[in-house]
Amino acid sequence: MIKLGVIGYGYWGPNIVRNFVGHHDCKVVAVCDKNAAALARVLGRHPGVHVTTEVEEIVTSPEIDAVAIVTPVSHHYELAKKALENGKHVFVEKPFTATSAQAEELVELAERKHLQIMVDHTFLFTGAVRKIKQLVDDGTLGPLYYYDSTRVNLGLFQHDVNVLWDLAPHDLSIMDYLVGLEPDLVVATGSAHVNCLEDVAHLTVYFPNNVLAHINVNWLSPVKVRTTLVGGQKKMLVWNDLDPAEKVRVYDKGADIKTALGVHQLLVSYRSGDMWAPKVEELEALQLETRYFLDCIKDGRKPFNDGRAGLRVVRILEAAEQSLKQHKEVAYASVR
Repeated sequence: MIKLGVIGYGYWGPNIVRNFVGHHDCKVVAVCDKNAAALARVLGRHPGVHVTTEVEEIVTSPEIDAVAIVTPVSHHYELAKKALENGKHVFVEKPFTATSAQAEELVELAERKHLQIMVDHTFLFTGAVRKIKQLVDDGTLGPLYYYDSTRVNLGLFQHDVNVLWDLAPHDLSIMDYLVGLEPDLVVATGSAHVNCLEDVAHLTVYFPNNVLAHINVNWLSPVKVRTTLVGGQKKMLVWNDLDPAEKVRVYDKGADIKTALGVHQLLVSYRSGDMWAPKVEELEALQLETRYFLDCIKDGRKPFNDGRAGLRVVRILEAAEQSLKQHKEVAYASVR
């Protein structure tokens, strides 16, 4: 039985607690939050769980094996470091940390103490992303050309991070998972309209092998859009996360060069074949992710969404922040 403590019971915390409680080999021992109303909600839903306003009760308790950190990113480093120093495995909300230096320190600490870090990149466990990963790995799409995502809606405005740090980690973690390469260059543009934080941004990431990624994030869109295009040499796909019936559609479409007699004589052959919608599993992603975290602890297995994966995302966000301020492309510092 793995005993878990949770720090933070705001927007996402209730989902974390509910899913961990649902596993037969996990017991949520305690939940910490500074808000008395939040703790009252915990007791209303999970009467057997101890509640506290003191973080030290969670991170130092000998009764707790792992800690889930579900707080604003500015608190991630301090809380995760305390948990690791006290011998606890860590499950931490995205983005992993506020800086890459913080992420590096936590990764090194966890490795030194033989503890697991899992970053909550929930979308990696959705049926859609798992299916897309399968199509990439089995060669159905062929060598990748591009990843193009639009993730926009009206709100929710954050007070501590801009729209890139809030929404882009979803796509950056998916992109990292699918492409499997570290980027070369990062370019970001954006602007702030409602407060001093950027609420509209465009991020372009250049990878080796001529793979290009573009991410559009926006808190000021009149409509909610969650659409991603993934293009390969053989086939292309559209992932519409708001489509309840056919989230992923694969298109047998593309273009091929038929001759190389000269740049003005190149003949482009367009291919337009069938479209099909593969079956996508409908299990709750967070249920699968929390199950995976528990299994990694029990088996001593490093998760694919570990601290290093979180560090790669933070490095891109840092480069994007620098690009926004300096209005130029920024080289990416390798992690792997």
